[in-house]
Amino acid sequence: MEPLLFLHPMSDFVVSARKYRPATFDTVVGQGSITSTLKNAIKSHHLAQAFLFCGPRGVGKTTCARILAKTINCQSVTTAVEACDKCDSCKSFNSGQSLNIYELDAASNNSVDDIRSLIDQVRFAPQLGDYKVYIIDEVHMLSAQAFNAFLKTLEEPPKHAIFILATTEKHKIIPTILSRCQIFDFSRITIDDIAKHLAFVALGEKVEAEPDALDVIAQKADGALRDALSIFDQIVSFAGNKVTYEDVIRNLNILDHDHYFNVMDQMLKGNIPAALLGYDQILQKGFDGHHFLAGLSAHCRNLMVCKDTSTAQLLEAGANVREKYLDQSKRTPLPFIMKALDTLTKADIGYKAARNPRLLVELALMQLCSVNNVEVAAAEKKNDSPELSDSSSSGNSTKTTETVAPVAQNKFKSISTPSANSISSLLNKKAEETKKQQDDLALPEMREPVTQAQLDASWLVYTELLRKANKINLATTLLNRKPLLQHDHNIEFTIDNKVQEEELLQDKSSLMLHLRRSLRNSYLQLVVIITRDESEKKPYTPSEKFRKMAQKNPALNKLKQEFDLDIEY
Repeated sequence: MEPLLFLHPMSDFVVSARKYRPATFDTVVGQGSITSTLKNAIKSHHLAQAFLFCGPRGVGKTTCARILAKTINCQSVTTAVEACDKCDSCKSFNSGQSLNIYELDAASNNSVDDIRSLIDQVRFAPQLGDYKVYIIDEVHMLSAQAFNAFLKTLEEPPKHAIFILATTEKHKIIPTILSRCQIFDFSRITIDDIAKHLAFVALGEKVEAEPDALDVIAQKADGALRDALSIFDQIVSFAGNKVTYEDVIRNLNILDHDHYFNVMDQMLKGNIPAALLGYDQILQKGFDGHHFLAGLSAHCRNLMVCKDTSTAQLLEAGANVREKYLDQSKRTPLPFIMKALDTLTKADIGYKAARNPRLLVELALMQLCSVNNVEVAAAEKKNDSPELSDSSSSGNSTKTTETVAPVAQNKFKSISTPSANSISSLLNKKAEETKKQQDDLALPEMREPVTQAQLDASWLVYTELLRKANKINLATTLLNRKPLLQHDHNIEFTIDNKVQEEELLQDKSSLMLHLRRSLRNSYLQLVVIITRDESEKKPYTPSEKFRKMAQKNPALNKLKQEFDLDIEY
């Protein structure tokens, strides 16, 4: 039989958020500018009669309000402008029996009657000390009527009364209240400051904690020191007096950085199976795919800021993790990071609407694994070459060309702006292609007799070639009407409208090359006849719209022909 566990009826345990609550200005964490301003105001006797402390939760608003109230009533303030903790006023404050400090929680006392009760107390002078301090927490919860009742007293309070208002939602406070207060904006506490304070608490509690473990707790707290201390107590209850990185990850159910580093390495190698298996392991641990996408996007963002020493300070991570980021960022080309961020953002947007979310994430991973990073790195190196830097600094225009890196199943294009030289090279290339097509059409002189049956057979063969080339519309047009062979070697073909004519003219040279070769007659010519006049018809299809615009601006046709552009449907 197992022995029974007897619990002591009363525990002496005090949570760290209360036990290590700052008692002086110097012990306040992460708000140095605010505490310095308050100390200087006390020292120079320039105290306002109304303060507004605003900022996120757990950053020290109420703590600073209590320290301020304690210090201004201290009968023997130290040279460092701190309460002495020895006078009667400090002792009564430390024991929670001070009559000079009145705290009101506006979240539960937000009516006009509560404010009227407070106003009635303001009239009485303090019995011990110089000031009566009224701390109103979550002041934005006061009703509109309560705010109005409070306005006059806040504007002209008695000389001995000081109001300290605290809120997490400054925008909900009416402007007439804001104009009557000195406003102090408390900022989120940095990860480094939280980690250092947690190390101090761990030392006081005789807990052996790994620095990486404290860094994870600090990141999880999201700038709130009170949250960090609550998480620390939770981890100590789980792990005992030795807190490790693995204990924190396991207890808080956090997807650690190693998973993201591993997945990124597999994407850089182009190892699709390993990347998919890594994602499967993450799912097996119970993490959501959407959570993984957000984390991988944040990982890519961290790699991006590490690419430059001036932005590396934006990385919020511990020393060990920071070194890993710096190492991987050196091996990751910037174009790949930008491509990854774009792909992951699109997957994140479409995740909730996807019927198969897992496949969506896996598809994103496969796309990123397919990027040929060797070519991307070469392009990046070329763009960063000394030649380009020198020519740029000297004021000369640089030659920028579009770099296309081959990939397994796709193409990844580096974004660039075409210069005049690149446009000229494209035009020269197009001229060479046009000359080659003209040479193809310049067949040896042939004049074999052609019959209508031979023309029909050759015409049918060409339509099948069009079908295989996925030019269904043109193939259908050629099959709808029969070509007619005339005695002067002209082939008359009748179509219905300008749209069909546009499609046929785009492919006319290829059609005639096929007919002349197959029928062995280089004198054949194609004459297109339109049965209906649709010149006044309102443009509807993309081809009609383009034709209409080209009538007004003929340069569009030249642009389309020179670059062999297609009209999208």
